[in-house]
Amino acid sequence: MQIIQSRRRFLAGAAAAGAAGLIGTPVHAFAEGSLETTAIRLAKIAGICIAPQYVAEELLHLEGFTDVSYVVTEAAVATSETIARGEVDFSLNFVGPLALAIDAGDPITILAGVHTGCFELFGNESISRITDLKGKTLGIQGLGSTPHVFLTSMAAYVGLDPEKDIRWLITSPSVRPKELFIEGKVDAFLGFPPEPQELRARDIGHVVVNSSIDRPWSQYFCCMLAGNADFVRNNPVATKRVVRALLKAADLCVTEPQRVAQQIVDRGFTARYDYALQTMSDVPYGKWRDYDPEDTVRFYALRLSEAGMISASPQKIIADGTDFRMFEELKRELKG
Repeated sequence: MQIIQSRRRFLAGAAAAGAAGLIGTPVHAFAEGSLETTAIRLAKIAGICIAPQYVAEELLHLEGFTDVSYVVTEAAVATSETIARGEVDFSLNFVGPLALAIDAGDPITILAGVHTGCFELFGNESISRITDLKGKTLGIQGLGSTPHVFLTSMAAYVGLDPEKDIRWLITSPSVRPKELFIEGKVDAFLGFPPEPQELRARDIGHVVVNSSIDRPWSQYFCCMLAGNADFVRNNPVATKRVVRALLKAADLCVTEPQRVAQQIVDRGFTARYDYALQTMSDVPYGKWRDYDPEDTVRFYALRLSEAGMISASPQKIIADGTDFRMFEELKRELKG
Protein backbone atom coordinates (compact mmCIF):
# COMPACT_ATOMS: atom_id res chain seq x y z
CA MET A 1 0.00 0.00 0.00
CA GLN A 2 2.84 2.39 0.84
CA ILE A 3 4.48 1.88 -2.55
CA ILE A 4 1.15 2.37 -4.34
CA GLN A 5 0.50 5.58 -2.44
CA SER A 6 4.06 6.73 -3.13
CA ARG A 7 3.55 6.08 -6.82
CA ARG A 8 0.34 8.11 -6.79
CA ARG A 9 2.15 10.95 -5.03
CA PHE A 10 4.95 10.80 -7.57
CA LEU A 11 2.52 10.87 -10.51
CA ALA A 12 0.82 13.87 -8.99
CA GLY A 13 4.20 15.56 -8.69
CA ALA A 14 5.05 14.62 -12.26
CA ALA A 15 1.82 16.17 -13.44
CA ALA A 16 2.61 19.34 -11.52
CA ALA A 17 6.08 19.39 -12.99
CA GLY A 18 4.50 19.01 -16.43
CA ALA A 19 2.61 22.24 -15.87
CA ALA A 20 5.95 23.89 -15.19
CA GLY A 21 7.46 22.49 -18.38
CA LEU A 22 9.45 19.59 -16.93
CA ILE A 23 7.37 16.74 -18.24
CA GLY A 24 6.25 18.35 -21.45
CA THR A 25 3.43 17.26 -23.69
CA PRO A 26 3.16 13.91 -25.45
CA VAL A 27 3.32 15.45 -28.94
CA HIS A 28 6.91 14.26 -29.35
CA ALA A 29 5.63 10.69 -29.50
CA PHE A 30 4.00 11.39 -32.85
CA ALA A 31 7.07 13.08 -34.28
CA GLU A 32 9.48 10.35 -33.17
CA GLY A 33 7.45 7.34 -34.28
CA SER A 34 6.53 4.17 -32.42
CA LEU A 35 8.63 2.56 -29.72
CA GLU A 36 10.61 -0.42 -30.97
CA THR A 37 10.27 -2.01 -27.51
CA THR A 38 8.27 -1.20 -24.40
CA ALA A 39 10.64 -3.00 -21.99
CA ILE A 40 13.62 -1.30 -20.36
CA ARG A 41 16.14 -2.67 -17.85
CA LEU A 42 18.13 -0.30 -15.63
CA ALA A 43 20.89 -1.08 -13.13
CA LYS A 44 20.43 -0.92 -9.37
CA ILE A 45 23.58 -0.27 -7.33
CA ALA A 46 24.32 0.57 -3.70
CA GLY A 47 24.90 4.28 -4.32
CA ILE A 48 22.10 6.81 -4.52
CA CYS A 49 23.95 9.45 -6.53
CA ILE A 50 22.16 7.95 -9.55
CA ALA A 51 18.81 8.98 -8.03
CA PRO A 52 17.45 10.20 -11.40
CA GLN A 53 17.65 6.61 -12.59
CA TYR A 54 15.60 5.43 -9.63
CA VAL A 55 12.82 8.01 -9.94
CA ALA A 56 12.57 7.80 -13.73
CA GLU A 57 10.21 4.82 -13.75
CA GLU A 58 6.98 6.82 -13.89
CA LEU A 59 8.49 9.17 -16.45
CA LEU A 60 9.41 6.15 -18.55
CA HIS A 61 5.83 4.93 -18.30
CA LEU A 62 4.71 8.34 -19.58
CA GLU A 63 7.11 7.84 -22.48
CA GLY A 64 5.28 4.62 -23.38
CA PHE A 65 7.35 1.93 -21.64
CA THR A 66 5.15 -0.64 -19.92
CA ASP A 67 7.88 -2.86 -18.44
CA VAL A 68 10.56 -1.01 -16.47
CA SER A 69 12.79 -3.23 -14.32
CA TYR A 70 15.85 -2.69 -12.13
CA VAL A 71 18.61 -5.30 -12.19
CA VAL A 72 20.79 -5.57 -9.09
CA THR A 73 24.44 -5.05 -10.02
CA GLU A 74 26.94 -6.65 -7.64
CA ALA A 75 29.58 -4.38 -6.14
CA ALA A 76 32.40 -6.49 -7.54
CA VAL A 77 31.07 -6.19 -11.09
CA ALA A 78 31.48 -2.87 -12.87
CA THR A 79 28.27 -1.37 -14.17
CA SER A 80 29.94 -0.86 -17.54
CA GLU A 81 30.48 -4.61 -17.83
CA THR A 82 26.82 -5.22 -17.04
CA ILE A 83 25.81 -2.84 -19.82
CA ALA A 84 28.26 -4.37 -22.29
CA ARG A 85 27.00 -7.89 -21.59
CA GLY A 86 23.43 -6.80 -22.26
CA GLU A 87 22.27 -7.60 -18.73
CA VAL A 88 20.91 -4.05 -18.47
CA ASP A 89 20.01 -1.70 -21.31
CA PHE A 90 21.02 1.60 -19.68
CA SER A 91 22.63 2.97 -16.57
CA LEU A 92 24.26 6.05 -15.16
CA ASN A 93 27.92 5.43 -14.46
CA PHE A 94 31.12 7.35 -13.89
CA VAL A 95 32.73 8.16 -17.22
CA GLY A 96 36.12 6.56 -16.39
CA PRO A 97 35.04 2.91 -16.41
CA LEU A 98 32.95 3.59 -19.50
CA ALA A 99 36.06 4.88 -21.30
CA LEU A 100 37.98 1.78 -20.24
CA ALA A 101 35.25 -0.47 -21.60
CA ILE A 102 35.08 1.40 -24.90
CA ASP A 103 38.87 1.18 -25.21
CA ALA A 104 38.55 -2.60 -24.75
CA GLY A 105 36.02 -2.77 -27.59
CA ASP A 106 32.95 -3.38 -25.44
CA PRO A 107 29.59 -2.48 -27.03
CA ILE A 108 28.77 0.64 -25.02
CA THR A 109 27.51 4.02 -26.18
CA ILE A 110 27.66 7.08 -23.92
CA LEU A 111 24.58 9.19 -24.59
CA ALA A 112 24.40 12.07 -22.13
CA GLY A 113 25.85 13.76 -19.11
CA VAL A 114 23.52 13.89 -16.11
CA HIS A 115 25.36 15.39 -13.13
CA THR A 116 28.76 16.82 -12.34
CA GLY A 117 29.91 15.35 -9.07
CA CYS A 118 29.13 12.99 -6.22
CA PHE A 119 32.45 11.46 -5.14
CA GLU A 120 34.33 12.50 -2.03
CA LEU A 121 37.85 11.39 -1.15
CA PHE A 122 38.04 10.78 2.60
CA GLY A 123 41.43 10.63 4.31
CA ASN A 124 42.95 10.28 7.74
CA GLU A 125 45.05 12.95 9.46
CA SER A 126 48.11 12.14 7.29
CA ILE A 127 46.39 13.21 4.07
CA SER A 128 45.46 16.80 3.25
CA ARG A 129 45.90 16.83 -0.54
CA ILE A 130 46.01 14.35 -3.42
CA THR A 131 49.81 14.30 -3.52
CA ASP A 132 49.76 12.98 0.06
CA LEU A 133 48.40 9.70 -1.30
CA LYS A 134 51.96 8.73 -2.24
CA GLY A 135 52.94 5.71 -0.15
CA LYS A 136 49.49 5.43 1.40
CA THR A 137 47.03 2.54 1.41
CA LEU A 138 43.73 3.07 -0.39
CA GLY A 139 40.78 0.70 -0.16
CA ILE A 140 38.92 -0.36 -3.32
CA GLN A 141 36.66 -3.27 -4.21
CA GLY A 142 38.41 -4.10 -7.43
CA LEU A 143 40.85 -2.93 -10.08
CA GLY A 144 38.86 -1.13 -12.75
CA SER A 145 36.08 -0.28 -10.30
CA THR A 146 34.76 3.27 -10.30
CA PRO A 147 36.72 4.35 -7.18
CA HIS A 148 39.92 2.81 -8.53
CA VAL A 149 39.52 4.56 -11.90
CA PHE A 150 38.65 7.93 -10.37
CA LEU A 151 41.50 7.78 -7.86
CA THR A 152 43.88 6.78 -10.65
CA SER A 153 42.73 9.81 -12.65
CA MET A 154 43.31 12.08 -9.65
CA ALA A 155 46.75 10.67 -8.96
CA ALA A 156 47.85 10.93 -12.59
CA TYR A 157 46.61 14.52 -12.77
CA VAL A 158 48.96 15.62 -9.95
CA GLY A 159 51.94 13.67 -11.28
CA LEU A 160 51.81 10.51 -9.18
CA ASP A 161 52.31 7.06 -10.63
CA PRO A 162 49.13 5.29 -9.48
CA GLU A 163 50.65 1.84 -9.89
CA LYS A 164 53.92 2.51 -8.04
CA ASP A 165 53.09 5.33 -5.63
CA ILE A 166 49.87 3.98 -4.12
CA ARG A 167 49.20 0.76 -2.22
CA TRP A 168 45.83 -0.58 -3.36
CA LEU A 169 44.03 -2.79 -0.84
CA ILE A 170 41.36 -4.77 -2.66
CA THR A 171 38.56 -5.85 -0.36
CA SER A 172 36.21 -8.79 -0.73
CA PRO A 173 32.76 -8.13 -2.24
CA SER A 174 31.24 -8.33 1.24
CA VAL A 175 33.57 -5.73 2.80
CA ARG A 176 33.23 -2.10 1.79
CA PRO A 177 36.34 0.13 1.88
CA LYS A 178 34.42 2.55 4.08
CA GLU A 179 34.44 -0.01 6.89
CA LEU A 180 38.20 -0.52 6.58
CA PHE A 181 38.66 3.25 6.71
CA ILE A 182 36.59 3.46 9.87
CA GLU A 183 38.71 0.69 11.41
CA GLY A 184 41.95 2.47 10.44
CA LYS A 185 43.07 -0.29 8.08
CA VAL A 186 43.32 2.02 5.05
CA ASP A 187 44.43 5.65 4.90
CA ALA A 188 41.83 6.84 2.41
CA PHE A 189 38.95 5.76 0.23
CA LEU A 190 36.64 7.31 -2.33
CA GLY A 191 33.02 7.33 -1.25
CA PHE A 192 29.74 8.18 -2.92
CA PRO A 193 26.28 8.80 -1.39
CA PRO A 194 25.23 7.77 1.14
CA GLU A 195 28.78 6.98 2.40
CA PRO A 196 29.95 10.62 2.79
CA GLN A 197 26.77 11.48 4.66
CA GLU A 198 27.29 8.54 7.01
CA LEU A 199 30.90 9.48 7.80
CA ARG A 200 30.09 13.12 8.39
CA ALA A 201 27.30 12.12 10.77
CA ARG A 202 29.83 10.06 12.74
CA ASP A 203 32.59 12.69 12.46
CA ILE A 204 35.05 10.19 10.96
CA GLY A 205 37.90 11.36 8.73
CA HIS A 206 37.84 14.47 6.61
CA VAL A 207 37.17 15.32 2.98
CA VAL A 208 40.30 15.75 0.86
CA VAL A 209 38.51 16.23 -2.46
CA ASN A 210 34.83 16.83 -3.20
CA SER A 211 34.23 16.28 -6.89
CA SER A 212 31.11 18.46 -6.94
CA ILE A 213 32.96 21.62 -5.88
CA ASP A 214 36.73 21.08 -6.33
CA ARG A 215 38.37 21.85 -9.66
CA PRO A 216 39.05 20.42 -12.12
CA TRP A 217 36.68 17.54 -11.28
CA SER A 218 33.70 19.83 -10.73
CA GLN A 219 34.09 21.20 -14.27
CA TYR A 220 33.16 17.93 -15.94
CA PHE A 221 30.35 15.43 -15.85
CA CYS A 222 30.71 12.67 -13.29
CA CYS A 223 27.83 10.30 -14.00
CA MET A 224 26.88 9.89 -17.63
CA LEU A 225 24.09 7.86 -19.18
CA ALA A 226 25.32 4.90 -21.21
CA GLY A 227 23.49 2.22 -23.09
CA ASN A 228 24.24 -1.12 -24.66
CA ALA A 229 25.42 -0.24 -28.17
CA ASP A 230 23.28 -2.90 -29.85
CA PHE A 231 20.17 -1.67 -28.05
CA VAL A 232 20.93 1.95 -28.95
CA ARG A 233 21.51 1.11 -32.61
CA ASN A 234 18.40 -1.07 -32.93
CA ASN A 235 16.04 1.09 -30.86
CA PRO A 236 16.65 4.77 -31.59
CA VAL A 237 13.16 5.94 -30.60
CA ALA A 238 13.24 4.03 -27.31
CA THR A 239 16.74 5.32 -26.63
CA LYS A 240 15.77 8.96 -27.09
CA ARG A 241 12.79 8.54 -24.77
CA VAL A 242 15.02 6.96 -22.12
CA VAL A 243 17.42 9.90 -22.35
CA ARG A 244 14.51 12.33 -22.08
CA ALA A 245 13.09 10.58 -19.01
CA LEU A 246 16.47 10.54 -17.23
CA LEU A 247 17.05 14.25 -17.87
CA LYS A 248 13.59 15.12 -16.60
CA ALA A 249 14.24 12.95 -13.56
CA ALA A 250 17.44 14.92 -12.90
CA ASP A 251 15.38 18.11 -12.94
CA LEU A 252 12.95 16.58 -10.45
CA CYS A 253 15.86 15.94 -8.08
CA VAL A 254 16.34 19.72 -8.03
CA THR A 255 12.72 20.91 -8.00
CA GLU A 256 11.18 18.16 -5.84
CA PRO A 257 14.04 16.96 -3.56
CA GLN A 258 11.79 15.88 -0.67
CA ARG A 259 9.53 13.89 -2.98
CA VAL A 260 12.47 12.23 -4.72
CA ALA A 261 14.18 11.37 -1.42
CA GLN A 262 10.99 9.78 -0.09
CA GLN A 263 10.44 7.93 -3.35
CA ILE A 264 13.82 6.20 -3.35
CA VAL A 265 13.35 5.24 0.30
CA ASP A 266 9.81 3.92 -0.24
CA ARG A 267 10.96 1.79 -3.15
CA GLY A 268 13.92 0.27 -1.37
CA PHE A 269 16.83 2.00 -3.13
CA THR A 270 18.18 3.35 0.17
CA ALA A 271 17.24 3.22 3.85
CA ARG A 272 17.72 6.72 5.25
CA TYR A 273 15.50 9.60 4.15
CA ASP A 274 17.78 12.21 5.72
CA TYR A 275 20.83 10.94 3.82
CA ALA A 276 18.81 10.76 0.61
CA LEU A 277 17.57 14.32 1.04
CA GLN A 278 21.10 15.53 1.77
CA THR A 279 22.26 13.86 -1.44
CA MET A 280 19.66 15.83 -3.40
CA SER A 281 21.25 19.01 -2.00
CA ASP A 282 24.89 17.93 -2.36
CA VAL A 283 24.86 16.58 -5.92
CA PRO A 284 24.51 19.22 -8.68
CA TYR A 285 21.75 17.51 -10.64
CA GLY A 286 20.67 20.74 -12.29
CA LYS A 287 23.84 21.40 -14.30
CA TRP A 288 23.35 18.91 -17.11
CA ARG A 289 22.45 21.73 -19.52
CA ASP A 290 25.68 23.62 -18.82
CA TYR A 291 28.46 21.15 -19.60
CA ASP A 292 29.86 19.56 -22.75
CA PRO A 293 29.83 15.75 -22.51
CA GLU A 294 32.50 15.40 -25.18
CA ASP A 295 34.87 17.55 -23.12
CA THR A 296 34.27 15.22 -20.18
CA VAL A 297 35.14 12.09 -22.12
CA ARG A 298 38.25 13.77 -23.54
CA PHE A 299 39.42 14.96 -20.11
CA TYR A 300 39.15 11.57 -18.41
CA ALA A 301 40.47 9.66 -21.42
CA LEU A 302 43.60 11.82 -21.23
CA ARG A 303 44.01 11.13 -17.51
CA LEU A 304 43.61 7.39 -18.03
CA SER A 305 46.03 7.49 -20.96
CA GLU A 306 48.59 9.21 -18.73
CA ALA A 307 48.15 6.42 -16.21
CA GLY A 308 48.58 3.75 -18.88
CA MET A 309 45.06 2.39 -18.45
CA ILE A 310 43.86 2.98 -22.00
CA SER A 311 45.68 2.82 -25.32
CA ALA A 312 43.24 4.58 -27.66
CA SER A 313 43.33 8.32 -28.16
CA PRO A 314 40.56 10.39 -26.56
CA GLN A 315 39.20 11.20 -30.02
CA LYS A 316 38.92 7.49 -30.83
CA ILE A 317 37.09 6.84 -27.58
CA ILE A 318 34.68 9.63 -28.50
CA ALA A 319 34.27 8.37 -32.09
CA ASP A 320 33.81 4.72 -31.13
CA GLY A 321 31.72 5.01 -27.99
CA THR A 322 29.64 8.18 -27.85
CA ASP A 323 26.57 9.63 -29.53
CA PHE A 324 25.43 12.95 -28.10
CA ARG A 325 23.04 13.96 -30.88
CA MET A 326 19.93 13.04 -28.89
CA PHE A 327 21.31 14.81 -25.83
CA GLU A 328 21.84 18.03 -27.77
CA GLU A 329 18.34 17.82 -29.27
CA LEU A 330 16.81 17.29 -25.84
CA LYS A 331 18.76 20.18 -24.33
CA ARG A 332 16.96 22.41 -26.83
CA GLU A 333 13.61 20.69 -26.24
CA LEU A 334 13.86 20.88 -22.44
CA LYS A 335 15.45 24.32 -22.18
CA GLY A 336 14.25 26.51 -19.34
